[in-house]
Amino acid sequence: MERRYLDAAAVAPLLPAAREAMLAALDDGWADPRRLHREGRRARLLLEGARESVAEALGARTEEVSFTGSHVQAVHEAVLAVMHARRRAGRIAVTTEVEHSAVLNATTYAALETRRVEVDRLGRVDPDAFSKELTAPGVALACLQTANGEVGTLQPVEEVAPRARAASVPLLVDAAASIGHHPPPVGWDLLVADPRAWGAPPGVGVLAVRAGVRWLAPAPEHEGTERIAGEVSIPAVLAAAVALRELNAARSVEGPRRRALVHRIREAAARVPDTEVAGAPLERLPHIVTFSCLGVDGEALVDELDRHGFAVGSGSACTAASVRPSHVLAALGVLTHGNVRIGLPIGIDSGVVEEFCRLLPEAVGKVRSLLGEPITGGMPAVDSDYAFETRVELPVNATGLRCPLPVVRLAATVRQAAPGTLVHIYSTDPAAGPDVAAWCRMRGHTLLDQREVSADAIPAQVIDEHRPPPSGPVLLSRVRVN
Repeated sequence: MERRYLDAAAVAPLLPAAREAMLAALDDGWADPRRLHREGRRARLLLEGARESVAEALGARTEEVSFTGSHVQAVHEAVLAVMHARRRAGRIAVTTEVEHSAVLNATTYAALETRRVEVDRLGRVDPDAFSKELTAPGVALACLQTANGEVGTLQPVEEVAPRARAASVPLLVDAAASIGHHPPPVGWDLLVADPRAWGAPPGVGVLAVRAGVRWLAPAPEHEGTERIAGEVSIPAVLAAAVALRELNAARSVEGPRRRALVHRIREAAARVPDTEVAGAPLERLPHIVTFSCLGVDGEALVDELDRHGFAVGSGSACTAASVRPSHVLAALGVLTHGNVRIGLPIGIDSGVVEEFCRLLPEAVGKVRSLLGEPITGGMPAVDSDYAFETRVELPVNATGLRCPLPVVRLAATVRQAAPGTLVHIYSTDPAAGPDVAAWCRMRGHTLLDQREVSADAIPAQVIDEHRPPPSGPVLLSRVRVN
């Protein structure tokens, strides 16, 4: 079966030109670039050539650019070094709710306090709200991505940058998702990027630091002028520079073409029943689109598409390495289960996209059918003594169930309930909270509140003897049927 790779949001296929450059550099760039012999000088020339090329693409000076072992390392070095250097100015970091997990983890680790500014339903932060946080006493660092790598929404970096400068707060811009696909941001003090997203091999990250930014390395530095301790792979660095040059050269053509294909996917996904397309429709990256399907197991949907030859990504809690739901989708207030993320690689054939759009409704329908009838175990039967239409409150025990089953069980109960009925759903899956909220919004019901309760609060009549009782806190969501 022909394979179609549509997961190029974070890891794009290796570009042929990058592969050729990497193979050539294995012969000429293997030596230590610090050495003075011919082999060392040759390796140094390759390293400096790559640095100059990447710096030009970022709008930076050559000496401002360093290479790291990964994008995550670049983020950690930048956050820790600036927070350490500016500890007398304060220990507060300002970010958004949808930053890359590396940024959120690093700021949580390095800062005394992290202020995460909320985003709207499209994933965009309000520049006024973000800038207001910068003026508070004790702010040492601000972090704002150029665009979200999960839903593609662009952020107002150009509006925030001058306000950060006026507040004397350095601005770290995470451009991992946008470099090569969108014009580079301006006004940044520190910038990090991930070459894997533009068709380079793994093992390289990019860190750019403007002259004048206070920097105190969190670890002993490399000998010489490098900011980053340790070695980098010169063949991988050269391949990254060549790949970025190739992508930038094609951007004027590939940008509009892929944007049109993304619009086609957004339209096709929106026509699938009970499917929600996330992110801004216009102010977005040209190659990323994300949608979530109600009542669908995310892992099963990815597997079904893979069975037909399509490789796609997912931010669903069911498919992520962590048991936590996608923090980006939760921040937007959209469904975190049944999620598919598409990243169109450069040169993607439009026929592949059309085939994907044709297959999508069938794949979603098949996965939904795998759930069969909604699970009813642990729920009272509908009879004359316990008629749903006459009940004021209905308890639903969804503890121990993973997404999308808590929402499936809630939907089954609400279908049999009269308007005005209060449905109390008890759940333990971390994704259930945001998913219940999203389901209520999509179905027009009212979510009254959500709070943690003890397992003892679950009514006895809905306790399932076939499932062990929850050992920790339980989330109670109260829903009014409209």
